[in-house]
Amino acid sequence: MNPTPSRYPSIAWPWVGVLLCAALFGQEYLLQATGPNAPLSAYRVTLMAVGVTSLALLLLPPRRIGYLLGFFVCAGLLGFGYYLQFFEQLEPCPLCVFQRICFLAMGIVFLVATFHNPGRGGATIYALLQLVAGGTGAGLAARQIWLQSLPKDQVPACGMGLNYMLETLPLTAVVRRVLEGSGECAEKGWEFLHLSIAGWALVFFVAMVVASFALIRRD
Repeated sequence: MNPTPSRYPSIAWPWVGVLLCAALFGQEYLLQATGPNAPLSAYRVTLMAVGVTSLALLLLPPRRIGYLLGFFVCAGLLGFGYYLQFFEQLEPCPLCVFQRICFLAMGIVFLVATFHNPGRGGATIYALLQLVAGGTGAGLAARQIWLQSLPKDQVPACGMGLNYMLETLPLTAVVRRVLEGSGECAEKGWEFLHLSIAGWALVFFVAMVVASFALIRRD
């Protein structure tokens, strides 16, 4: 009896060691080149995104279960955001609110796909929708990470609240001001493993978009 083929190409264990050493070497190089206090957010986010995405692909379930798990991940991330807001008193900045909307959109797509249980053609459409929502969220998170990495003297001044902007400005002006960022968007507030909320948001946006495309072939 022929063995069941693996979904992913095998990687020799020595190459795993080489990749780990390369990652550590890159970290040490950045520390030497820029100093121990320099922001390494982009490097850390990249490593964590690769790790979380790889784990998601290794544990990838059948398509319908994968969609349901994706919905629960989005719901959990939104729930944690509201916990930080209402119990830890961390008010979300406008960029954070827009990222929440992107997670909400991805969660809705996952939920609809769960009930639809599509074939490969439908799964491709859902993956493209997730690319739009997740790609937008990833861009917003990357923008916020960049703002958080700026020196204090280069951080933009605090601006108007999102609710006030929605009440007084046209929608296009609100979007432009949010994308420009403001002082409150540069505050990290909460960190885990040296990554801010925006850093973790970017990690999950990338992982869920990649998993959505991987689910196309998970009949």
